[in-house]
Amino acid sequence: MRGNGINGHGTSTRDGDRIEFFGSQVGGKSVINYSYTDFPWKLVAYDIRTFFAFAWALPWIVWPVRPCDGDHFDELSFTAENIWCIFIHVILFVLQLLFLILLPLALVLPVYLFIAALAIFFLVNGLLCRCLNGKTTTYESDPKYAPALLEHQHEQWIFLNGVAVGEAWLKSNINRLALTFKRPVLGIHNRTTGIIFDVIECLIQRNFSYATSDIRLAYKVLKETLYNPQYSKVVFILHSQGGVEGGMVLDWLLQELPQDLLAKLEVYTFGNAANHFNNPHRHVQSQEEERKHPNARTEIPEVIANIPITDSPVEMKIPPPQKLPTNGWDNNCQDTDHPPPQVASIDDTKTLARRTYKVASSDRAIGYVEHYAHTTDFRASPEMPRFIGRVFSRFSSRGGHQFSQHYLNGMFPLSRNEDGELTGCADRNDFMESVIEVAKTGTEKADVREGFEKSWAMIGLAGDPDSVIPSEVALHGSFYGSLHGSLRGSIHSDDQDLFDGRVKVKHLSRLWQYRNGRSPPNIPHGLARGTTI
Repeated sequence: MRGNGINGHGTSTRDGDRIEFFGSQVGGKSVINYSYTDFPWKLVAYDIRTFFAFAWALPWIVWPVRPCDGDHFDELSFTAENIWCIFIHVILFVLQLLFLILLPLALVLPVYLFIAALAIFFLVNGLLCRCLNGKTTTYESDPKYAPALLEHQHEQWIFLNGVAVGEAWLKSNINRLALTFKRPVLGIHNRTTGIIFDVIECLIQRNFSYATSDIRLAYKVLKETLYNPQYSKVVFILHSQGGVEGGMVLDWLLQELPQDLLAKLEVYTFGNAANHFNNPHRHVQSQEEERKHPNARTEIPEVIANIPITDSPVEMKIPPPQKLPTNGWDNNCQDTDHPPPQVASIDDTKTLARRTYKVASSDRAIGYVEHYAHTTDFRASPEMPRFIGRVFSRFSSRGGHQFSQHYLNGMFPLSRNEDGELTGCADRNDFMESVIEVAKTGTEKADVREGFEKSWAMIGLAGDPDSVIPSEVALHGSFYGSLHGSLRGSIHSDDQDLFDGRVKVKHLSRLWQYRNGRSPPNIPHGLARGTTI
């Protein structure tokens, strides 16, 4: 992979890190034979070849072992629970490796002896795994890290873990997320069967589209949550193998759910091990426009009044139903659980009448998709043939595969109070302050990627009057502002971040805007995303 710095400016942090930004693939009518739709055995062969090509990165599954900036949240920190989990995993790894090495002996052993050996092995393996997995399949984060607040009651945050995670590590992961974003988190347990067997299961899921029990559970939870009228926002966070399983869940949801329910969903992945990620355009015209003009905007002639500038959608009050131009809803709709999107009005909140511009990339079934990856993480590749969503690819000596210790500590590190206690997400860190490079295309060849100017977070930040991007006000994919200026245009004199066109990770990352209980600017999906281009 190669990157070209924006306006020629470098991207190195003080640790020599570099960040490449991959705009979301646009998609189109082409059929790519080596994608997930190819013959399963060919996909397996491709994965095996990729495994050996990136074998040099295997140590970074657990490396670096230090530092453990997240204390007990980190998977490799010296706590009693972590030491126990690592001890069991070492035993499982040795047993499973011996099992695979000795498996060819089945050709010479009597059948009854082979069956007996299999039974004993899987009994021992199962008992060891029960020491890790616990008895339940869903967990709630500890309220001491993030109590349920009224301002977030319309949101449901859900996490699906990756390889080799037992009950203890899943609880640490969701508590770490709760402390970082100050919201309760529901954990769906992708139960471990040992590192080697988990990797084999991952290959089967990726290449044969086989839905294991945890995929079916995640689908059930997501579908029920999206249909629940209490929630207007569902944030789905995935790690490692959880990206494989979550991608399959999304495929099912895209087949079955109405568009207005899918619009509630936001997806964020770390070290995503999936071989595809789908999020189609809602209209072919918007896809064609984006392919022709990846950085362009399309004007909508209406002037929309009473659009709030607010940090939390819970402040918005929905007026009585009225027909909105071009959104396709019927005035006679009687569904009280899922009413049509309306123009929002706010009490005691600043409102402005703005001219509206539609960004073609906002016309997607799922509202927001972002991927975070380390280049030393062989499980995560930002250059898959069909991988929809914006990608932040980090070159770093601290880049590993563990969720809390490597990804969250490196990208969403915690702050401490005077007593040394962890209090929440730090407001500044090297990753978020890094200047991005726009990555050039790799294995996806001629597939068009959207321009970085159309990042959801860039659009959302421009809606904040105190933002580093004040030249336009932008919310949820629609621009509210004058016909002049640009993302690199007129910047306040007291803000140095974008004077020279240098765009940082924090300007593009929507997930970053959720830290410490904050919320990105929001308007009803029907206005920003339901208008036909």
